[in-house]
Amino acid sequence: MIALPYDVMNRQEAAQMAKGNPDSFLHISRAEIDLPEAVDPYSSVVYETGRKNLADFLARGILLEEETPALYIYRQQMDGRFQTGIVGCCSIDAYEKNDIKKHELTRVEKEEDRIRHFDVCSANTEPIFLTYRDSDVVDTIVDAYIKAHAPVYDFITEDGVGHTLWVISETPVLQSLCSAFDAVQALYIADGHHRSASAYKVGKKRREANPRYTGEEEFNYFMAVIFPDSQLHIFDYNRVIKDLNGLTDAQFLQKLAAAGFVIRDEGTDFYRPQKPHEFSMYLAGQWYALQARKEIIPKDVIGALDVSILQDRVLAPILGIDDPRTDKRIDFIGGIRGLAELKRRADSDMKLAFALYPVTMETLMEIADCGEIMPPKSTWFEPKLGSGLFVHRI
Repeated sequence: MIALPYDVMNRQEAAQMAKGNPDSFLHISRAEIDLPEAVDPYSSVVYETGRKNLADFLARGILLEEETPALYIYRQQMDGRFQTGIVGCCSIDAYEKNDIKKHELTRVEKEEDRIRHFDVCSANTEPIFLTYRDSDVVDTIVDAYIKAHAPVYDFITEDGVGHTLWVISETPVLQSLCSAFDAVQALYIADGHHRSASAYKVGKKRREANPRYTGEEEFNYFMAVIFPDSQLHIFDYNRVIKDLNGLTDAQFLQKLAAAGFVIRDEGTDFYRPQKPHEFSMYLAGQWYALQARKEIIPKDVIGALDVSILQDRVLAPILGIDDPRTDKRIDFIGGIRGLAELKRRADSDMKLAFALYPVTMETLMEIADCGEIMPPKSTWFEPKLGSGLFVHRI
């Protein structure tokens, strides 16, 4: 039943993933797959179909509602690596006060989509992916509970990711966990800036419609999975470019050198960046290593990010891509898809590919602590959260 998050596939891919499976959660999170392709995915009928499908899942027992308050321990396994977090609800007030810290800007149209989806469904249908600096107290509680209790669910999805779930309903354990998180100074959005902004705005909208709200209503909270930072892995988030902005290959390489990069021919074998400020580039059947010279690396933490250096020294001034969020000549490839996907795209519908060294968790949290914003498409987290395991009705 569970699916990948709604925003990691297009409409056609979602339809194919849910094909022949009436219990796929994509019928709720991407309800346009149940309508003719001519229907606008942002039309009212799509959100209403999602609402009806959610009601149907509840009526058929595909989704079960807890009878008593609970938290969940959610463990994912991928390629021999584990990440174990707590699933619960966070206050929209904590989001507003920046106790839940952000590191990305959001786009209005993407927010509006999830605002309408959450509001019409009257539910947070997918959790926000949060992290925090490791807490020995939380680890002790979680480890002890896992040792003493069998999981409720334990399965592997088609993508090879393991999902294991424990339900915590014992009041003393719930109180201990809540107290432990009270001592955590801040939470950080790892993935899901649009979902969190949308959930917050739906909560504010419900408050305006209910001026006598007490703060205890479910619309005052949104659903999240909270993982310790040491267990998370950020993959590179890479770029493919449609053309060289009118330059020949030789002219482009000359401009790269003039922009402050040492260019090394790596032959035809795949090459992955080995350290910060080093990039790999694929052009015309050839892999190159690009090392940014020390003198072009800015001193500020945002400017020194590899995504910033690439954007400010190459994409904008040389290739004419001033706004990577809207320019149709650039596309983004999550590192989980490998260098082979970069090569394939550059050899087919694109011209040029760049692979970047991944951002670290510490850098992400440092930027969020400073109230700064990372450039678009800076981080890619894997594994993705299972969509459909948890729903929070508001």
